[in-house]
Amino acid sequence: MILVLDNEVQPDYRYLGPEIDRLLPESEYVVGAGETEAPDPTAYDGVVLSGSTASVYDADHASWLEPQYELIERSIEKRVPLLGICFGHQQVNAALGGTVEEDERRATFVEMERLGTDTILGGLEPVVPVLHADLVTELGDSMEATAKTAYNEFFCSRHESAPLWTVQFHPEFTERVSDRPSDWNPERDTFDDSNATKVLDNFADACRKNRTGV
Repeated sequence: MILVLDNEVQPDYRYLGPEIDRLLPESEYVVGAGETEAPDPTAYDGVVLSGSTASVYDADHASWLEPQYELIERSIEKRVPLLGICFGHQQVNAALGGTVEEDERRATFVEMERLGTDTILGGLEPVVPVLHADLVTELGDSMEATAKTAYNEFFCSRHESAPLWTVQFHPEFTERVSDRPSDWNPERDTFDDSNATKVLDNFADACRKNRTGV
C-alpha cells in the first residue's frame, strides 16, 4: 500500500492528490495539509507527497510541515520509497537543507533534459506538464539533479543512496482533470506528446521491488 499525502491547503484545489491515488495500483489517500501529526511511513510500501498552492518558506505552514519533514527523514532512514511531486519536490529538498524561492507562475508544458539515467524517469518523454510558482534553487543534502529545464537546473532530483525521488512537474495532471482550476490553456496545450503518468507506474514498481526484494 502506497500512502498519498495530499498537501493542498485549499479544498477547492484538492483534485490532484485524488488523481495520484486513482493512478496508483494500491494506495491510501490522506489529507496532510494542516495536520500536526504525520503518518508513520514504515506502515506503507511507499509515500507520495503531493503538490500544493502553499509555499514551503511560508512560516504559516510550519506547524504541519515540520512533522512531514520528520516523515521524510524517517523514510530515508528506514529506506521507505518516497516520491515528492511539485510542492513535494520542494518540500523534500527544503527538509534536507536546500533552498526554495518564488518564481513566476507557470501552467503549461515544458521540455526537460534528463541528466543521466534514473529509475523514476525511465521511458518518459521530455515534454511534461507543470503547475507551479516556486522553484528549488539549491538542492538538499545528498540530493542530486536528474533533470533540468531552460529555467531551472534542479527540475528533478533523487537521493544519492535512499529510494527517494522528486519531480517539479505533475505526472498526475492529465486531460481528465485539465478543466479544473489551474490557469491551464487547453487551446494552447495538449497532452499528445506527454506520457508523464509513467512516473507513477515507475514509482509503484520501485515500491514493489523494495518490498519484495526482487
